[in-house]
Amino acid sequence: MSTFDKRQEGFEKKFAHDEELRFKATARRNKLLGLWVAEKIGKTGADADAYAKSVVMSDFEEAGDDDVFRKVKADLDAAGADQSDHQIRRTMDELMATAIAQIQAS
Repeated sequence: MSTFDKRQEGFEKKFAHDEELRFKATARRNKLLGLWVAEKIGKTGADADAYAKSVVMSDFEEAGDDDVFRKVKADLDAAGADQSDHQIRRTMDELMATAIAQIQAS
């Protein structure tokens, strides 16, 4: 195997590793977001956990975060919880940082 092939293989492994970490961080962020929304709409215990799982699953509808945002925004609005689009997006960003920190710590 040439040096170029070894470098290419190294880059491919790093890319795969980074993508796996990104997927894990996004899933964890979505779970944390689901628990945050559950608290806002009055769900606790098993209901909160089930809601958090539904938020994680909503991320598989399309690429990006818009599917998750639409779900939580609709659920917050339906429950009468007053959260602005900006507040939801900011919380998503903060929880992503939390999720990354948790994954790095484990």
